[in-house]
Amino acid sequence: MHLILFLLFAGFCLAGAINLLLQSHPINSALSLVVVMTSLAVLYLLLGAEFLAAAQIIVYSGAIMVLFTFVVMLLNAGREERTLGSRAARAVGFPAVVVILGVLATLIVHAHGLGVASLSDAITSTEDLSRVLFRELLLPFEVTSILILIAILGAVALARHGDGETPTSEERTSPK
Repeated sequence: MHLILFLLFAGFCLAGAINLLLQSHPINSALSLVVVMTSLAVLYLLLGAEFLAAAQIIVYSGAIMVLFTFVVMLLNAGREERTLGSRAARAVGFPAVVVILGVLATLIVHAHGLGVASLSDAITSTEDLSRVLFRELLLPFEVTSILILIAILGAVALARHGDGETPTSEERTSPK
């Protein structure tokens, strides 16, 4: 049953990631990223990491995706121009993808004990995990939140004045 659920949600995760790349509208891409993050949370649940699954849903699928959607709508990103890509990307990219998929297929075919997983004896509690996060890793945690705040302020500043420059008094009073 675990293998079936793993394959199902791994497929959802891959389909969401591919859809994320193929979408032309940024909001649809953000929704595809929510599918990827939620599928990863289910995969964490299957591994027995309930705290990581809950954090994945709350932090990434919830807060970060709301932030992405807010910034995309704030910047008023319309439809993007579609391009066919460069010739170098097509000449190198497609053969590279075929080689990578061939290597992965070979590894999967020759893997022994495929689908066998076991939990280790030392299971970390949520209390131990929170102690490490809020004592030993507090500085990186706070620096990350400050960087996200700076990114939001930068997006607001760019959206307010178009290109980030303050309009002069003549530009504000002159009719367009």
